[in-house]
Amino acid sequence: MPLVTPLLTRASRWAVMLTLAFSLAVPIVGRAQEPPEVDTALVISVDVSNSVDATRYRLQLEGIAKALEDDGVIEAILTGGRGGILISLVMWADKPKISIPWTRISSKEEALAVAQQVRRLPREGGEFTCMSGMMRMIADKVVTQIPARANRIVIDVSGDGKDNCNREEPVDAVRDELVASGIIVNGLPILEGDDGPTLEGWYRDYVVGGTGAFVLPAKGFQDFGNAIRQKFVIEISGRTPPSRYAKAD
Repeated sequence: MPLVTPLLTRASRWAVMLTLAFSLAVPIVGRAQEPPEVDTALVISVDVSNSVDATRYRLQLEGIAKALEDDGVIEAILTGGRGGILISLVMWADKPKISIPWTRISSKEEALAVAQQVRRLPREGGEFTCMSGMMRMIADKVVTQIPARANRIVIDVSGDGKDNCNREEPVDAVRDELVASGIIVNGLPILEGDDGPTLEGWYRDYVVGGTGAFVLPAKGFQDFGNAIRQKFVIEISGRTPPSRYAKAD
């Protein structure tokens, strides 16, 4: 009997310690499993087809970089209810390519770092404007990999021409699929070149869709930076776009 009591006492102590450890560990594990949250998950898709020469290419990338450095854009990023966004950048022509995978921006320093990353991206290219293929890849391989819960998922499509790949899957069919899943597709047509006079209307009919979707055109490549900055502020903040940009129902 004298030996039993100490053994039982040690066993009891271990039981108490394990119970306490488990009770403390459960909340910690639960919190670790909760996915982070962001206000907006934004896919920036950039046309690099053969109509986009080296100068036009740099105007697009520099426009995106300067927009990410803009005080108004940074304020929109930091003042959302969840205090941050995710961005991904896709370049597309014959085939789309993920040039910047999902990256979180939740501070001015992070926004400036991503701007520099955009500036350093190597030149991509291609012959055709394969917008349908770009949208299909984003639908299957980009929005399915968002590493956080997003209040809004937005695809920002820019380019200076209409789809000319003659794909079996029409642009508006992929657009409708994205919209049906709750994604917003906005358009930034660059009104320069052969398609310039009719491109804004084509974007409204075939590209944009979703709640609050809009078309904000650039008056040529020189105006791209100004247009993308305005567009980012609206998309990131979730504001209602001006009526002149809104897609008609």
